[in-house]
Amino acid sequence: MKEILKEHLELILGEELARRSLTISVAESCTGGLLGSRITDVPGSSAYFMGGIIAYSNEVKIKELQVKEDTIAEHGAVSEETAREMAINIKRLMDTDLGLAVTGIAGPDGGSKEKPVGLVYVALASNEDVEVYRLNLKGDRKENKWQTTDYALYFTYKYISGKEDFI
Repeated sequence: MKEILKEHLELILGEELARRSLTISVAESCTGGLLGSRITDVPGSSAYFMGGIIAYSNEVKIKELQVKEDTIAEHGAVSEETAREMAINIKRLMDTDLGLAVTGIAGPDGGSKEKPVGLVYVALASNEDVEVYRLNLKGDRKENKWQTTDYALYFTYKYISGKEDFI
């Protein structure tokens, strides 16, 4: 992503969502509300942003986002499968066109050899399908949270616009 455009991701995505009359909701874990905050930083975002759930604990993922206990037990909270269920379920719960979910290990602790710090899954559910992206970020906790939201906004823009770039 071009550095200058990263500063405007939420604005560019917001314009595209509004232009296409699409609505979006978010399910966040490792970003702790930053994704929803960035989306709502754009004036007029109430036209397309319906809401979100910060599901930091597994209990909230299961109870509020209705992620299956078996999914978390078998694959873990940080997995493609969990991210997929989070995206599908937030879309359904909020009755939106798109459901965007992030789950990962921001750091500095919590990682393992199999799932290191910086491992993040971003999932986007639409009426047609679900796309899941795996990220391996290398920043500190704050950088990983910001990079996760950058990628989530970018992947969503790319999906709905069909464009690789913003120009």
